[in-house]
Amino acid sequence: MTRWDHEHRLDAARSWVLRQLVGLGRHDKRVLLIAGDLTILFAALWVAFAFRHGVDYRPGSLRLSLLTLAVPPLGVGAFGFFGLYRMVTRYIEGNAISRIAAALLASVLVAALLMLVTDPQRMPGTALLTYWVLGSCGTLLARRVAARVLKAQDLPVHADEQSRIKVLIWGAGPVGLQLAAALERSGQYMPRGFVDMNANLWGQFVGGYKVFRPDRLASVIERQSVREVLLALPHATRQDRAEVLYHLEHLKVTVRTLPQLEDIASGQVTVSNLRPVEAEDLLGRDPVPPDPDLLARAVRAKTVMVTGAGGSIGAELVRQILRQRPRALVLFEASENALYEIDSEIRLLVNAAGTAIDRPLIVSVLGSVLDADLVTRTIKTNHVETIYHAAAFKHVPIVEANPVVGFRNNTFGTLTVADIAEREGVERFVLVSTDKAVRPSSLMGASKRLAEMALQAHADTPGQRTIFTMVRFGNVLDSSGSVVRLFRKQIERGGPVTVTHAQMIRYFMSIPEAATLVIQAGAMASGGEVFVLDMGEPVKIDDLARSMIRLMGREIKNASNPFGDIEIQYVGLRPGEKLREELLIGANTSSTGHPRIQRSQEPYLSLEDLTPRLEQLRQALATGEPAALQALLRGIVDGYHVGGAVDDTAEIVTADWHLGTPTLH
Repeated sequence: MTRWDHEHRLDAARSWVLRQLVGLGRHDKRVLLIAGDLTILFAALWVAFAFRHGVDYRPGSLRLSLLTLAVPPLGVGAFGFFGLYRMVTRYIEGNAISRIAAALLASVLVAALLMLVTDPQRMPGTALLTYWVLGSCGTLLARRVAARVLKAQDLPVHADEQSRIKVLIWGAGPVGLQLAAALERSGQYMPRGFVDMNANLWGQFVGGYKVFRPDRLASVIERQSVREVLLALPHATRQDRAEVLYHLEHLKVTVRTLPQLEDIASGQVTVSNLRPVEAEDLLGRDPVPPDPDLLARAVRAKTVMVTGAGGSIGAELVRQILRQRPRALVLFEASENALYEIDSEIRLLVNAAGTAIDRPLIVSVLGSVLDADLVTRTIKTNHVETIYHAAAFKHVPIVEANPVVGFRNNTFGTLTVADIAEREGVERFVLVSTDKAVRPSSLMGASKRLAEMALQAHADTPGQRTIFTMVRFGNVLDSSGSVVRLFRKQIERGGPVTVTHAQMIRYFMSIPEAATLVIQAGAMASGGEVFVLDMGEPVKIDDLARSMIRLMGREIKNASNPFGDIEIQYVGLRPGEKLREELLIGANTSSTGHPRIQRSQEPYLSLEDLTPRLEQLRQALATGEPAALQALLRGIVDGYHVGGAVDDTAEIVTADWHLGTPTLH
């Protein structure tokens, strides 16, 4: 018999005994508890008298002997009077300490008074005091041990054990204990213990639950029939969280996590706080703390306009700008539903904040950035000082299939707002750009690169008062149309998960980090720079899909595992897609005061040279001929080529990538 078999049999035996005890009626349980207390109190009384008067001590009279033997029953009577037998042992709280001590003290005082009346010369005062201390400690310890054993086995009092979901909690700290208590109260979950990286806790009991070591996790999950692992690591860095997820990735359990404590509105951990593992947990890196001066420089006490305010990046820009206390915030958005959502959210935040003096004016404008009259009225009427231009069509296949609308919005919409901003004396114009603008293989990327070039040309105009700049970065996690959202939906539906190419890689950044860096980069600008954000390590999309499948409690279905849950299908590159994206056109880069923001000086055409070419593009758009549009773009946008570069694999991430830690070859 192996050690694990022996432990399993002992666990089964303990569980059977405890189930018989828990299965007793309330009256029988109370009788057992009283019997246990009497045993403990008689033992405490004997030890107290033996310690004070010797093992062979005898009271001086029969009446005193009877009174001495009555001391433990008096204690049990006092426990009943103080309501200790109405408390459920497994849920005993801290106030039981004072109740036990007070009840036993009352019984001792009664006994001492009777002894004093009976035989004042031989009243054992010191022994009774010792008995009170020993009896209080012994009774409390017995209750605590009983509570710990019952919690460790998690035997429900009035619940069907078979219907409860067995879980392990990763993190044996205070938050983990709060979560365990919340799970017990819910009646839906059955905690089977903790898992922790701290070797000093392995094999110990915390709050009545055993702490297991991570390398034994697979066997614990199998023996305890665990279905979920819950992460109680609200203060862990993303690197530490990724290490934990690495331990869990290959186990067939669903993984859920608690958010940061500051994101829990009530401050108390509840079951409803648990959420699925998100892409940020898999891929995210710890953000660098922002520079407060840079965040506030172009925003505080100013009128700020955000175009595309209802989009993923636009909405996060709005939220972060609001925290910097602008004088007014103009939300410019073409989608009525998106505008309604961000307007409602922001007004709730504004109304919940301080006094009316601290509340910025919120102006919501529904319309297109191509509507020059509307843009002019909005900027002029509200005296806009800073513009963050995030309005763009960003989905590569959609723009590829609708080049006229895509180009008009992305390139000429940017030009419209930039021209009006210059004319109306706007102080700062920040374009939110994309890595797809670098040597683009798509019309979407080319339209964004042209928008960048237009701003560079504007910035180079003599006597320019408006600071034009742009911030370029890659994919943001969980944005609309994100591959992360797509994979999650596909897994929830039972698959298949569709991956374009086994070797495709992308850079990812969280939406809040991207928005924070855009605001800081824009504040650094003097005009014409392309700021490039450090996106961290590239991520292999195929490995991302596999990690998400496993961490959502499913198995990958393939030739070696035909009975798995989710199949991965490779569907090929879509029109305009590349295997890997770039962030820089040239090598003329320099550092800034921020470790994750680089400044790049990139080639462009002067406004004089660019204007006639833009006019030719307008005419090509009017004819609606993609071939004519592509031919013009090849002469304007450096590196533009039609279609994805399937052989563009100078650096391919190999299959040993795990949770954001790639190896490049």
